[in-house]
Amino acid sequence: MSETLGLRDRKKAATRIALSAAAARLAKERGIESVTADLIASAAGVSTRTFHNYFSSKEEAVLHHLEAQVVEWADWLRERPADEPILDSLEHVVVRALTGSEQQLEEMQALADLIESSPTLLAKKIEMHLRLTPLLDEVIAERTGATGLYPSLLQMVVGAACKASLDLWMSGRSTAANPEQLVHEAFDHLRSGLAVPKR
Repeated sequence: MSETLGLRDRKKAATRIALSAAAARLAKERGIESVTADLIASAAGVSTRTFHNYFSSKEEAVLHHLEAQVVEWADWLRERPADEPILDSLEHVVVRALTGSEQQLEEMQALADLIESSPTLLAKKIEMHLRLTPLLDEVIAERTGATGLYPSLLQMVVGAACKASLDLWMSGRSTAANPEQLVHEAFDHLRSGLAVPKR
């Protein structure tokens, strides 16, 4: 029975991923306004009814990959050694998140650009952020013993460091060998308290 349930859960997860991937691809190709639940379902090889069983809107489907990533990052952070300094742990998570092919990084950047250009996607992303922020706050609090402002402030700062590293890499203006090098540099700046680098 448990094997049957496990297989069923895996099939559901695979369907959700396929629908989300189709939604994101179509939105990048056509713009979110031109995408419908019917189109997404057809591209994923399922019925429109199946789409609505998994997602309440096309925006939710597009953003599912991001939501799944945040949950995965929280799991990665929990897996780090308990006595590891929090910035070292977070640096490991960010490097792991950005370790991929150039095509994967381009797709990540394209999705970020799509979200920024769409008021409906941006609004849904803000909702998602408000829902998931407590999850990361909780993991940071568990590892540091800090509560109140600190966990939220730390995850916002690290998120900005991740975005700045990826943006600079994708712009082609960096002399770094890879995006991981930029992430390490960004965390060095955070550890210095963002002191102005010596010339």
